[in-house]
Amino acid sequence: MPSNAIACSRCRTPLKAYGHPGIVLHRATGTESLCKTCIYDADDSCNYPQRPEARECTMYHNITVPLLSTPTRYEMQPGVWLRRNAGWIALIALIVLSLGLVLAKR
Repeated sequence: MPSNAIACSRCRTPLKAYGHPGIVLHRATGTESLCKTCIYDADDSCNYPQRPEARECTMYHNITVPLLSTPTRYEMQPGVWLRRNAGWIALIALIVLSLGLVLAKR
């Protein structure tokens, strides 16, 4: 598949960056590179090979936008925390039940 394809040739999933579905490809619109306004360039944590002159980047994050994101609609639904932590909840319940049985035998 060519690297500039806009859809997967097999499943027709729209491609957003370098042949990977779902990865956003940020592109510079003016003459400046993306690196000049990227938070990862500012804190020197960028390892992108085109740095500091990248015109396209999948990791770009504007330095003026905080990294903390607001919860998505899915994360705010009731029960999401319970589903994410079901294993821990089951383990704690098993420990409490075991302690209860040990104390009941005394």
